[in-house]
Amino acid sequence: MIPRPDDAPSTVIAIIPARGGSKGVPGKNLKKVGGISLVARAVAAATAAQTIDTVYVSTDDAAIAAAARTAGAIVIDRPDELAGDSASSEAALLHALGALPVDPRVVVFIQATSPFIDPVDLDAAVTRVLEGESDVVFAAKKAHAFLWRVSESGAVGVNHDASFRLRRQDLEPQFQETGAFYVMRAAGFRASEFRFFGRIGIAVVDDLTAIDIDSADDLELATRVAPMVTPRGMIEVDAVVTDFDGVLTDDRVHLSADGTEFVSASRADGMGVSLLRRAGLALLIISSETNPVVTARADKLMVEVLQSVDDKAAALARWAAAQHLDLNRVAYVGNDVNDLGCMGMVGWPIAVTDAHPLVLAAARVVLSAKGGRGAIRELADRILDAPGSAGPTLEEIWSRSRPSS
Repeated sequence: MIPRPDDAPSTVIAIIPARGGSKGVPGKNLKKVGGISLVARAVAAATAAQTIDTVYVSTDDAAIAAAARTAGAIVIDRPDELAGDSASSEAALLHALGALPVDPRVVVFIQATSPFIDPVDLDAAVTRVLEGESDVVFAAKKAHAFLWRVSESGAVGVNHDASFRLRRQDLEPQFQETGAFYVMRAAGFRASEFRFFGRIGIAVVDDLTAIDIDSADDLELATRVAPMVTPRGMIEVDAVVTDFDGVLTDDRVHLSADGTEFVSASRADGMGVSLLRRAGLALLIISSETNPVVTARADKLMVEVLQSVDDKAAALARWAAAQHLDLNRVAYVGNDVNDLGCMGMVGWPIAVTDAHPLVLAAARVVLSAKGGRGAIRELADRILDAPGSAGPTLEEIWSRSRPSS
């Protein structure tokens, strides 16, 4: 039996089934969307929900188990007979419930293949079940399509009369199940052994967050959508680490006749760095080159700098350890492929808008500004607007900076 956390209530639990085998997208549950694995995204959504007491991941895979624990979940070892293609999600959920030391009122079944679950939607659905409005509430999006089926006499309208064309808005409202989550009264689920029973309610979610990953194309779409789904004011970090060329500069070099190099930097970025420093965040510049201009700019910004770094990821790991920083609460801003190692280590991999395509694909957030054109200032504004970010808010910093009257 899974040991019970000392402080875990037993009212609402989340279970995330995440087996290792996947035919359509091998290793699917560990694939990254916006720099974060699918299983870690699911755990993060459940953990962020105010109504969910404890988060469990049921898996047969050691790598998924490690990722789940790192993300903050408790792992339930799933037996092999419940990990094959023919095993149902219900079977995995019932096994998980049987292994737990708690008897919850509500079970939240979350699928890791939905990378954009909003904790607010989870809370609303859980509340409806706790208050007795519904026995089950599931995620769905509004469907506006004219549906057809093929019969022996030809195509036949399913949700409309083919002899009369209604406007889309005049169709009877319909909803498409997204598969993202199902909130169920635990006793009813145990009795029915199926996710639908009793009075069923629908949690209508935003179309943009309703992506479900079943194929490589779905994964590609989710990767492209991810930067748009991270809301403004939700970047919660304790440190910001940046590349130099292409992030703090526009990636161009100007040469004088004697070979002296000049670069272009943004005063707005300087202000962004200043605001982050005043807020108490740790700051670092990592550069693969040794160049006096990098030293001069770092000195001007009063930011620590590491130069001549061949292995940026190793350097970042050493620095974070020395600073006693949790890499999950570190932002790394990059623009080119030599930044991918660092981006893969941190909780907030961030790209400037003109970054290399591979960097854009690895980013959890893509800034709207280009490198050397105010990207760090934009990031500072977004971090300092975050409700749980370290230090004072942007407004508080500005008020402190004004001379007293």
